[in-house]
Amino acid sequence: MEFVLMTEPHLGGSFDDLVELAEFARRAGMAGFARSDHYYSERRPTPPATDAYVTLAAIATRVPEIRLAVLVSPITFRHPAVIAKSAASLDEISGGRFDLGVGTGWYRFEHDAFGLPFPPWEERFARLEETLAYLRAAFAGGRATFQGRYYRLDAEPLPRPTGLRIVVGGRGPLRTPRLAGTYADEYNHFVAPSDEIAPKVERMRRAALETGRSVPAVSVMGTVLAGLDRGSYRKRLQAWADERSVTAEHLEERLRNAGVPAGTPDRLAETFAELKAVGVSRYYLQWLDLQDRSGLEETWEAVSQAVRALD
Repeated sequence: MEFVLMTEPHLGGSFDDLVELAEFARRAGMAGFARSDHYYSERRPTPPATDAYVTLAAIATRVPEIRLAVLVSPITFRHPAVIAKSAASLDEISGGRFDLGVGTGWYRFEHDAFGLPFPPWEERFARLEETLAYLRAAFAGGRATFQGRYYRLDAEPLPRPTGLRIVVGGRGPLRTPRLAGTYADEYNHFVAPSDEIAPKVERMRRAALETGRSVPAVSVMGTVLAGLDRGSYRKRLQAWADERSVTAEHLEERLRNAGVPAGTPDRLAETFAELKAVGVSRYYLQWLDLQDRSGLEETWEAVSQAVRALD
């Protein structure tokens, strides 16, 4: 199983922080660096929120080797022509190291704040499917044509990506797995127990085979609460519990019921093994406090030990 460092900079974090974390991911031997695509946060004071495509393009020029990803880009923010052009440009800038995650969008607050349309879920999902078909046509090579209810394309889009991968993310039980199998190179699910993920992976695989495509890779995105030993784990668990005004015991039960890897390296290895058994090959390690570098270093060391035990 490979790991990608995943950040949510709209919750706090400058461009320089992102560069440093991407470089940390590279030095640590992770497979990539990812960031979310949000314009605003309800936190107070309001943190600055940088643009996902602009920052990843700049990071691509500074941090070599690892893949870069947006996880995921709401189709409510941009017309698919803009997504396609930005993604193809980022693919060229990075030398084919860009993974494009797309989703329906869910955070109504930021849409209302900036006056962005936020259609009902059914329309957003229909637009997502058209966007995926549009992107596949745009990236296929030669003259591309697509005609849908919301979008149309009749052009030869250049530049054409060379290494770009499409990621479809979501935790819906039926439609998202079908879209991932039909259009994506990777199916991403938010962290959950393996028995919840397994049937969705199977639906995704069936959809891929029915359309004659290679079966996409499967990934999970979520946090990890880890310590190198029991004492350091309990200390971090208690700090998290205090932030949430719950007992450590209650929080630990809640995390494990949600499938979150939590504990010392041996316990993490058990959780990763369960995910691996249902087909998960990549874990996006979500790290929210971009200033807590020592916590990140300890967490990554615990994860590394778990992976060595898993292998």
